Amino acid sequence: MYPESNTASHSEQADPSLVFRTFQPGDEQPFKHLNEAWISRLFVLEDADHKVLDHPREAILERGGEICVAELDGEVVGCCALIPIGENEYELAKMTVSESARGRGLGRKLLAYTIAQGRRMGARRLYLESSHHVADAVHLYEQLGFRHLPPPAVPSPYARANIFMELLF
Repeated sequence: MYPESNTASHSEQADPSLVFRTFQPGDEQPFKHLNEAWISRLFVLEDADHKVLDHPREAILERGGEICVAELDGEVVGCCALIPIGENEYELAKMTVSESARGRGLGRKLLAYTIAQGRRMGARRLYLESSHHVADAVHLYEQLGFRHLPPPAVPSPYARANIFMELLF
């Protein structure tokens, strides 16, 4: 369903203006702005957010992770990161779709693309932290196979995190 290369793009047959792809130079600002918008609307930006959003290359890409992007009519409208947390394990993080692009199923398609990208990267496990304040997102994770976990022994760097989930391959 999605490209084998992590630099290739994929256009939805039903909507040729919708493309899913991996991070490219210039995506730093959309990645940061999209995430700052949703986080500050519902929560408070925390130190851990700034570390990742201000330096995505160092915090994600140079460590062997990836950032998946949804582009609509040439504009980045969604993103989701895979941050290495162990051998063949990634944290699925910083997933969002812009307000203007919501209601089109983009979140589901972006999550499916990101999961497929994780598989291509050799992931055996995807882990995520979320909040009961974003129930729609949690429901989407459940629908695509993530299962709930008890809180980790080591506290999350995010005060907002109160839901913990994983997807095993």
